[in-house]
Amino acid sequence: MNLEAVPRVASITKKEFLEGYFKPQKPVVIENGVVDWPATQKWSLDYIRQVAGDKIVPLYDDRPVNHKDGFNEPHAQMKMAEYVDLLKSKPTKYRIFLWNVLKEVPQLQKDFNFPDFGLKLKKNLPMLFFGGQNSSTFMHYDIDMANIFHVHFDGKKECILFAPSQTKYLYKVPYSLITHESIDFENPDYDAWPVLKSANGYKAELNHGDVLYMPEGYWHFMKYVTPGFSMSLRSWPKNPMNFARGLYNILVMRTYDIAMRKMKGQKWIEHKNAKAITRTNSLSKSRPRINSLDI
Repeated sequence: MNLEAVPRVASITKKEFLEGYFKPQKPVVIENGVVDWPATQKWSLDYIRQVAGDKIVPLYDDRPVNHKDGFNEPHAQMKMAEYVDLLKSKPTKYRIFLWNVLKEVPQLQKDFNFPDFGLKLKKNLPMLFFGGQNSSTFMHYDIDMANIFHVHFDGKKECILFAPSQTKYLYKVPYSLITHESIDFENPDYDAWPVLKSANGYKAELNHGDVLYMPEGYWHFMKYVTPGFSMSLRSWPKNPMNFARGLYNILVMRTYDIAMRKMKGQKWIEHKNAKAITRTNSLSKSRPRINSLDI
């Protein structure tokens, strides 16, 4: 794919971040952005097992979206201790996402703070994400269009990113936050997905303690090269259009999509997947403008 490396900096000042990355909405990896956190010394899978082992956690895998699974319903559940043991024993597709640290394990709050990169962070929404070796997410963007600081722990992770301007090439599923699930973004089949060849994106590798800044509405695919976990800190979108898109996604798009799933079931999901293909492939013929993240 047409991917350039996300820039890496050892450290960065607030002014350098705002001028060089936030204002132009470009990603960056900050290697020592949270070096003062106790978490960078303490946090590992073993430590999470120790402090949260009895917690029942929701697990998700990479199965295709199906209306029978419900909307964002977990595919399995187990105690965190059992999950960590699974991660450390063998590859697994099971992942945890959007696990609220403050709600689930308040004592972990002592291990981190909210870094001052010049953006006001949502202090009630620090979320953890876990994955096993070679597990991955679908290519997606976040519903609230937030600016995201993604901090990785205990292992290695690979990320592929695309700016919102590249949406028209990515086979976005209408009324959803994902691209077509059949696309392998690590080794795409351009015969099946010809328009994808026109997309230009970024690739980053995250190691323990690295902070990845993802600008507003950026698409991201995450793969756990080794078992590990990450924390995301969020800031409301500063672009008024992106703020409005975030509200639309939450209040209108998601509500409409849930209602259609209930009414039409799997036919609605299949219709959306088919529409993603026909709409995107039409670019190779008429080159229409399809830039919106709204549907």
